[in-house]
Amino acid sequence: MQENLRRNYTANLVHGVLGMTGFRLIYAPTIIPAYLLAITGSPAAVGLGTALLQLGATVSPILSGARIEHRSHILPYSIRVGSMMRVAILGLAIAGWTLTGSALVWVTLGLFLFLGFFNGAQRVAFQMLMAKVIPIDRRGRLQGYRNLAGGLIAAALAWVAGHYFIDREWLGNGYSTTFLFAFVLTSAGLLVLQTMIREPAAPASRPVIPLRERIRQFPQLLEDKDFARFIGTQALATAIRIGGPFWTVYAGQRLGLSGALIGGLSLAFLGADTVSNLLWGGMGDRFGFRIVYILSLASVIAGVGLLLVSATAAPIYFAFVLLGAGGSGWMLASTTMVLEFGAHEDIPMRLAFVTTAEGFVAAAGPVLAGLLVAAAGFTPLFALVLIALVGALGLMTFAVREPRTRKNFG
Repeated sequence: MQENLRRNYTANLVHGVLGMTGFRLIYAPTIIPAYLLAITGSPAAVGLGTALLQLGATVSPILSGARIEHRSHILPYSIRVGSMMRVAILGLAIAGWTLTGSALVWVTLGLFLFLGFFNGAQRVAFQMLMAKVIPIDRRGRLQGYRNLAGGLIAAALAWVAGHYFIDREWLGNGYSTTFLFAFVLTSAGLLVLQTMIREPAAPASRPVIPLRERIRQFPQLLEDKDFARFIGTQALATAIRIGGPFWTVYAGQRLGLSGALIGGLSLAFLGADTVSNLLWGGMGDRFGFRIVYILSLASVIAGVGLLLVSATAAPIYFAFVLLGAGGSGWMLASTTMVLEFGAHEDIPMRLAFVTTAEGFVAAAGPVLAGLLVAAAGFTPLFALVLIALVGALGLMTFAVREPRTRKNFG
């Protein structure tokens, strides 16, 4: 690890900057919800599209973990699944330019399912790859610097996308132009990772066994009570993803949905996400990521609460700042903490467990959320999101120990 640390650090940084820039345009709670609303006119369809993104990521993490946990080198597999994600994004751009009406809606929803499937697989593979090449006390700062640079570019590009690509319908379809930019940026990042990184052999790996037999061994991972409670916490905290697509729809109802509003909210959300990463990354490396998880959840709770009671521009924009800062800390803490529970050879399946738990909740939740919004408005949805987040905060605060400092795993 130390021999190639500088090269691998640079490769992860550059790949992360370019990849995070592109993927944040897709996964930020602004552009995709607005796009779904534009092509369907239905808040329920916004929930369905988001659910399909998450449904695809429900099964693939376990399949991905089973594919890599016995391998000495996982870079080739990581590049393959990463490439398929980029194909899905390119497909979204092409569909927007070439299709209309119900054909566009159905193809877009299918591509969301496809994108989600390979996102779940990529998340396990790439996090495992980082665990192999970056020491534990440098991962937080690496992700902080990566997210800072990528977030600055993404925030600027999101503003440009809203004010120019979408409002002025660049190349005939501003959303497709935005998706094309995301494809180019993420593909460039993947190429950098493939050509620069030097992956060492795994220090330990599991023997090759049938997937069905490996699944029967899953309860052994839950013997670590902190990890089991962490999964429960993560499932509740996934309410962030359930509510996310509807924040922009709510703001659009209050302020008038337009390309300029999408760009402004994206800038507020991604800008706060970006700047806060330096704080979250350094704090996690120094004190562990449990405290980052707690503080980031508190920020999201404050943001949802403010959004719930706001009807004018200033507090809504500030709510997006709180949501962006808290969301980035939550993602950083959740993806890094899971690497620190238990043995190295179990990392792929721990990642798979957590990602699948998130995906299951995030797949069912947005559909129900969309129906709830259509039937009763935003207040009941935001109230349920707050209840789930407060529950997650309580579990992390009182039931999950910092994995770096605990003396036993029981």
